[in-house]
Amino acid sequence: MEKQVKRIGVLTSGGDAPGMNSAVRAVVRSAASRGIDCVGIRRGWNGLISSDFVRMDTSSVSHIINKGGTLLYTARSDEFREVAGQDKALATCKLLGLDDIGCSHYTIGFDTACNTAIECIDKLRDTMQSHERCSVVEVMGRHAGYLALYVGISVGATAVLIPEREVNFEQDVVEKIRRARLAGTTHYMVVVAEGAGNAMEISSQIKEEIGLDPRVTVLGHIQRGGAPSARDRETASRMGYMAVKAISENAGNCVVATQEGRMVVLEMEEALAMKKQFNMDRYDILEALTNNYGGR
Repeated sequence: MEKQVKRIGVLTSGGDAPGMNSAVRAVVRSAASRGIDCVGIRRGWNGLISSDFVRMDTSSVSHIINKGGTLLYTARSDEFREVAGQDKALATCKLLGLDDIGCSHYTIGFDTACNTAIECIDKLRDTMQSHERCSVVEVMGRHAGYLALYVGISVGATAVLIPEREVNFEQDVVEKIRRARLAGTTHYMVVVAEGAGNAMEISSQIKEEIGLDPRVTVLGHIQRGGAPSARDRETASRMGYMAVKAISENAGNCVVATQEGRMVVLEMEEALAMKKQFNMDRYDILEALTNNYGGR
């Protein structure tokens, strides 16, 4: 006979992202609808190690679906990487009587981060056009260029640099700016994923090779804040619901993810073994829209 789930824990860990509160809200309310108690673990895995928890119910997650960040706080935990730290966390689970820990890895907040970056760049462009200048904007993307490409296409960037493609400075930046100038453009927007290069260094290279004096903007943590978009709220809510549904059906040690627009539950080992292939289609689109036209 399968064990009936009576109490679960929910925590947020790693970098914060718009939509975390929506997911927490969905988990707590979905659990309540199934008669399952919910314990909130504060400050990520650190909180599980140090027994920093709070009981949660439907009222404790009211009015948070529209808020950025996470009401449970978050942190990265070096201690949890070690066996001793994991043992402490397990002891807390036993103390609280938790039946499972739901782990969900998904880029909740991607859409909001893109919208934030686009809004900032649109404002920068107004000033840039007025002074006929070049702007170099660094966005999130230490290991992946999805956000940079998405934003670059959306703002009509002159050039976009991503970590998945080795940068040929002459071809990818200098020549694109030259073509834009020949097409009559007097302002230039270079979007850089943080893993593709340092914005300040790229600015210096542009000045040295072309004579322009670019203005550098590093959006940094501003992309991680703000109210989540409709897409992030809805996706996070569905994922929270699916996580509780999976746990209530005794599907532990799993990940909730989206595949081809559908929400799926994967075994942890299966999910960790997957390698996400970077699709260069968006880069091809960017090239087609910017070559010989100067971006926007």
